[in-house]
Amino acid sequence: MHDIIIVGGGPAGLTAAVYARRASKSVLVIEKETFGGQITFSPKVENIPGFSALSGNEFAEKLVEQALFQGADVESCEVLSIKKDGEEFLVHTDGGDFSSRAVILATGARHRRLGLPGEDDFVGEGISFCAVCDGAFYRDRVVAVVGGGNSALQEALLLSELAKKVYVIQNLDFLTGEAALARQLQEKQNVEIRTGCLVDGYLGVGELTGIRILQTATGTKTELPLDGVFLAVGLIPQNEPFEELLELDERGYADSGEDMLTKTPGLFVAGDCRKKRIRQVATAASDGAVAALAACDYLDR
Repeated sequence: MHDIIIVGGGPAGLTAAVYARRASKSVLVIEKETFGGQITFSPKVENIPGFSALSGNEFAEKLVEQALFQGADVESCEVLSIKKDGEEFLVHTDGGDFSSRAVILATGARHRRLGLPGEDDFVGEGISFCAVCDGAFYRDRVVAVVGGGNSALQEALLLSELAKKVYVIQNLDFLTGEAALARQLQEKQNVEIRTGCLVDGYLGVGELTGIRILQTATGTKTELPLDGVFLAVGLIPQNEPFEELLELDERGYADSGEDMLTKTPGLFVAGDCRKKRIRQVATAASDGAVAALAACDYLDR
């Protein structure tokens, strides 16, 4: 049995592991996919304190090395369910069962994708999800933002200050984001909004060179040359297997405040899986630190 099991090996989970180990707690980090989380999709990151620039993979490797150096255990498997039996948590995975006295959920949220052929190959090679993270790489270039909600409009506004041309591609005949944001975009000389359009395919070999657009009203397909595409069609929090232990908001995020507490004593949340406004590496790491210290306090009491 471990003192703390951390579900998720992204910045929040690995930071939690470091803090918990420094408090002399035994820690197991379980990750179902890639240690490092969504940051591994970024070819270059320039907004992490202490680093002028490095790739997302390099940062992920440093996080894992630090957690291992501190003495954390790691497992690569998927957590299928968590049950609390008295003061003990039973964590059931597709690679076996584990137990602990406390659990930190740092399962993150994955970006919703379009599900088009070749999409996975272009992630990090022309497809991005975060203008704050990757927008600077498209300075004076041509990009498109796919989506029409607040997140998409905010991404497009940020990119309009950097890129030569920004297309906003929305499948509906109208933007669903706030009217004030839409007005700001419409006033931008380098922004073109195309509503009633679907992205029908990606263009390029090895590196994205554009997208194919379907005009839904006419069925007409056109090709749009681009240097990059930012997908802003929503996030999917990874909380469903644990919903009995958590309070979730209407979008499926853990409804936890800055204290990282949940309705289940001994269960904490951190990072993008919880309801929050800012989702960045720095805020994920902050969540991980707070959750770890809260878990340590719970165990000590």
